[in-house]
Amino acid sequence: MADASIGTPAQLRDPNYTPPMHKAIPLGIQHVLSMFVSNVTPAIIVAGAAGFGFGSNSPDFPELLYLIQMSMLFAGVATLLQTVTLGRVGAALPIVQGTSFAFLPIMIPLVAGKGVDGLAALYGGIVVGGLFHACLGLVIGRIRFALPPLVTGLVVTLIGLALVQVGIQYAAGGVPAKAAGAAEYGSALNWSAAGVVILVTLALKFFARGMLAVSAVLLGLLAGYAYAMAVGILTPEAVAGSWNNAAAFALPDPFRYGIDFTVAAILGFCLMAFVSAVETVGDVSGITKGGAGREATDREIEGATYADGLGTALAGVFGGLPNTSFSQNVGLIAMTGVMSRHVVTCGAIFLIICGLVPKVGGVIRTVPIEVLGGGVIVMFGMVVAAGVSMLADVDWNRRNMVIFAVSLSLGLGLQLEPEAVQYLPETARVLLTSGLLPAAFLAIVLNLLLPRTLADEAPTPTAKPRGLPLETPRH
Repeated sequence: MADASIGTPAQLRDPNYTPPMHKAIPLGIQHVLSMFVSNVTPAIIVAGAAGFGFGSNSPDFPELLYLIQMSMLFAGVATLLQTVTLGRVGAALPIVQGTSFAFLPIMIPLVAGKGVDGLAALYGGIVVGGLFHACLGLVIGRIRFALPPLVTGLVVTLIGLALVQVGIQYAAGGVPAKAAGAAEYGSALNWSAAGVVILVTLALKFFARGMLAVSAVLLGLLAGYAYAMAVGILTPEAVAGSWNNAAAFALPDPFRYGIDFTVAAILGFCLMAFVSAVETVGDVSGITKGGAGREATDREIEGATYADGLGTALAGVFGGLPNTSFSQNVGLIAMTGVMSRHVVTCGAIFLIICGLVPKVGGVIRTVPIEVLGGGVIVMFGMVVAAGVSMLADVDWNRRNMVIFAVSLSLGLGLQLEPEAVQYLPETARVLLTSGLLPAAFLAIVLNLLLPRTLADEAPTPTAKPRGLPLETPRH
């Protein structure tokens, strides 16, 4: 519910209204807190997949800090593009941008086990994919028909399903511990740290209100962090080492890891841009509907898509990861009733400041992998739930069930059994084993080509329908 002291009802529904700064700044930081963990987690996962060492004495320690730093910095830059705008770039709405989970199933195979050397191709794909994403702003209104809830819901569900394994591995002790055959992998101590995070997060989500509920995952991680310190998983010396080994201030370094343009990376990022663009359209519509009680304009949707893509391309140049609009902040706007884009601008500036201070990344890096695992189990589960929620809008006739079944089986099957295509060229193997791209492609093609109903779904008056009738889902 909106606070009347912030402004009149008409002012609160106006994106151009600026609340008093002593109110605007805390409201902006609240937006940052609600997305902070989700924003930096993909960088940690990509670093882990690449094989970076997580210890403060590891030679990869500066690189891990840099990835975290760029995640914060360019989330802030991309958010500024949305709120302040740059010509036609930006929606002039309170849209919070952040690092996207959707691209992880594409990024992980590209960098797996390759260390820093695997990042050049990753960033080539991010830059080209971001520019392609920006170009979608020219046609976004005309391609939405090809991505109905059946397709987008399937893809979002598969994103979550592809990542839940990562959450379990982290909670058990991390992939390096598993690969080394460490005795503590899967121990009760490791799982207890993850369990504390999950329990505190659920308790706050269900029994708290306001900011406590909004920041439930962040507070759950803080509780898990304190527990890890108490039981010895994390030591004060490790925290001090990370803090002391991180610089107080650092500027982004363009093309720090080089850039390489490979077919697999470019195709993967360009195809996923379609899904990210449609997600942004949904978020823009949710903001205008929940905050101002109106539909989004074509200008707002196009500007948001331009900012999405340009923000991603800029991030790729400096070592950041793909950006997209964050859905959790859409709900926060509906909850607070404050539609001001300048509030989110305050949050963007806070993110940029954090991104220029590597010591912030140094503290984040000290979060034990088991504690992070508890948080991502919740977050990735929510991704699956979001996909299922989107699928609730589908008319579940037998035609759509067949499309969903075939696409899901192929996509999830290739994720689970990548060796099934081991003899294909590397480009095709990377794209297919992501699971997302073959599933999305198949669902789009089948949805466009197959007739609206199956032959046996339209019985004649004299014939009885074959098979058991399908019960209509209740909403």
